[in-house]
Amino acid sequence: MSSKPSVLFVCVHNAGRSQMAAAFLTTLSQGAIEVRSAGSQPADKVNPAAVEAMAEVGIDMSAEIPKVLTTEAVQDSDVVITMGCGDECPYFPGKRYEDWVLEDPAGKGVESVRPIRDDIKTRVEALIESLAPAAR
Repeated sequence: MSSKPSVLFVCVHNAGRSQMAAAFLTTLSQGAIEVRSAGSQPADKVNPAAVEAMAEVGIDMSAEIPKVLTTEAVQDSDVVITMGCGDECPYFPGKRYEDWVLEDPAGKGVESVRPIRDDIKTRVEALIESLAPAAR
């Protein structure tokens, strides 16, 4: 098992919010945190507006693909952050769970996705700070 903390971001389609959060955490933690993302009902592809919004801040998500949520992914993570997946996320005692209430970017243009992206970045920065002792 890895000595660095691990975080799993979960939303329904793993096409927008969770992908943006994972991309921010991967970039901003500079490899100090293991990052996963998944969806309870994964989409066929990542939301193009989310890809475009992230490209605007220098993060390339164009190669990402939505992944299905597995019990193993939850078990292997120290922190599980849900974004609108409700009760579909498996629960394991002893895990740190957070539910981030974020607008769903599905079907929105890049103008509407930018504020969601910026909110996610702020939350990821706080998450890194909360994990910082373990991430160092």
